[in-house]
Order: sequence, then C-alpha cells, then structure tokens
Amino acid sequence: MRPYFDAVTLLNPMPLTIALRPVCSEDEEFLYQVYASTRTEELAVTDWDQGQKQGFLRMQFDAQHRYYQEHYANAAFSVVLLNERPIGRLYVARWNHEIRIMDVALLPDHRRAGIGSSLLKDIQAEAAVAGKPVTIHVEQFNPALHLYERLGFEKVIEVGVYFLMKWTPPDS
Repeated sequence: MRPYFDAVTLLNPMPLTIALRPVCSEDEEFLYQVYASTRTEELAVTDWDQGQKQGFLRMQFDAQHRYYQEHYANAAFSVVLLNERPIGRLYVARWNHEIRIMDVALLPDHRRAGIGSSLLKDIQAEAAVAGKPVTIHVEQFNPALHLYERLGFEKVIEVGVYFLMKWTPPDS
C-alpha cells in the first residue's frame, strides 16, 4: 500500500502507512470486533440487553464468516494495518470479469479519515489497469454510500436492503 497523510502529519512529518496482510486464525476476535462496531447504531434502537446484542452479533458474524469462506474461497481476506496496527478488514474477490469488494470496514476511530478512500482508490487503480469494473453491495442506510458515489460508483440494482454498486474504469 502507500503512505497515508492526515491532519496530524502536518505537525509530524512521518507519514502513516496503510498496509494489508492476510487474515489468520488469530485475527478472529479482532475481526469480530470490527464487524460488531459496524452494527452499533443499528442495535442501539433495540430493547435488547447487552448479552442479547452480543449473542446476536456473534451469531451474525459467524454466519457471515462461514458464508464468505464457502462462497468466496479464492478471495483475498485482509486485515487493514495502520503503521502495522490492525484497524480494519478488507475482503476482495478478483474474478475474470470484475473485482468484487465483499467487505471493507474500519474501527470507528479510523473512519472518515481518508483511509477507506485510499483503499478503494487502490482497488480502482488495480481495476483500471486490468480493464475490469469494481462492484460492491452496500446497505441502503450505510453512511459509506456517499463515499462510493463520490468515488464514481453508481447504483446498478436494488437487492432487498442493498444496492449493487458498480465503478467502471474510464475508457471501458
């Protein structure tokens, strides 16, 4: 990946470095925490106690994890690192006809800081070289929907609570 500069960099000339590394079995609890952090607002409106929320989140995480492993066996499952510290996850399937972003999620303290944009732009650059579109399913209420639109993704179809969004490289 590439160096990432944020507002702090103006005071500290050492750039922050974003990198990816493959997920390993020791990452499961971290990956669960990332997943759970993406569901906080959604679960805040329930009348469930903390135990019920944790049980629901664990069940959903396990189901999603199994689904991804079964249906995207050849995908790249990566931990996002900021200066070698885990801060998120990026799951990408690379097929002959497209690149599919299966999931991109960062811990709350690292959202809206340009890191997600940097990751997505790297995938778009890869896709442009390969002459392939990039697709992603995005929940209709996901705040990142605006990020995808700013980066040129367009809504292709509505599937339940999701939009299938697509970015097509220039000159394709």
